[in-house]
Amino acid sequence: MPNVHDVSVRLATPDDAEALAHLHVDVWDDAYTGLMPQQILDDRRTAVEERVERWRTILEGDGAGRTRLAVGPDGLVGFVSAGPGRDNDVDTELELWALYVRAAWWGTGVGYVLFEEALGDRAAYLWVLASNDRAIRFYERQGFRLDGTEDEHDEGRHVRMVRAGT
Repeated sequence: MPNVHDVSVRLATPDDAEALAHLHVDVWDDAYTGLMPQQILDDRRTAVEERVERWRTILEGDGAGRTRLAVGPDGLVGFVSAGPGRDNDVDTELELWALYVRAAWWGTGVGYVLFEEALGDRAAYLWVLASNDRAIRFYERQGFRLDGTEDEHDEGRHVRMVRAGT
């Protein structure tokens, strides 16, 4: 079984764009197969080169320094991105934009390590697919609570979770 002690965490750079884009597509498949329309996942996989360029732009621009990578013995195993909140109706200014880990590494503590690197114990909010019970339980263990706000997307219904700082 994979071990969290075999993983290092570092900031992503533009040179990571290709590996990160492939990881991003893979972890979406891991997390969302059966939870959203398969065509959305298939479309993301066929557009991976566009995702490479999108990640390169993010990592060269305003997103620089906001994405951390978990690197295992065989390459990238997860990533986390956080930064200024995009919602104006929340009391906190920090949003967890993304947190994903390869399914083979679920339950090893990698997600928690990435989470701590990005947020620590600060107040924050996030959006999660309403049908993603596994992720919701993870965030609840980190002190997040559903605040009743929902938003419908092509992928499905998203719900917002908020945590006060400690």
